[in-house]
Amino acid sequence: MKISIGNDHAGPDYKIAIVNYLQSKGYEILNHGTDTFDSVDYPDFGHPVAIDVETGKADLGIVICGSGNGIAMTANKHQGIRCALCWTKEISALARQHNNANVVSIPARFTSIQQAVEIVDTFLTTDFEGGRHANRVNKIACS
Repeated sequence: MKISIGNDHAGPDYKIAIVNYLQSKGYEILNHGTDTFDSVDYPDFGHPVAIDVETGKADLGIVICGSGNGIAMTANKHQGIRCALCWTKEISALARQHNNANVVSIPARFTSIQQAVEIVDTFLTTDFEGGRHANRVNKIACS
């Protein structure tokens, strides 16, 4: 499975830990994130992840910023993206099961690195339930 990841200056250490974990599990990574704590603009890293997922270059995406909000809003500007802000693994599971989220947003300033890895692992290993949720998910996209 190919995963696209992007982060701003709030999350280089989170990205490194997540990438290392995912590579140890055999995932292929497309890295669009910064590696420094120097201030940058999160849209510059969120848009490439959304494009990767939207075009099928990546199966799923991970975005990281301080609150998780700004980069999630950026990703969600893309028609084919359902980016979920997740601060627990339980919310991450529900985002996949009920919303068929294809990008997860991690709030680096409100989770530990270990929690972030657990959120990502849950996100990547949880399937969409379909059924009654499919009709709702289909109503999300605007035509």
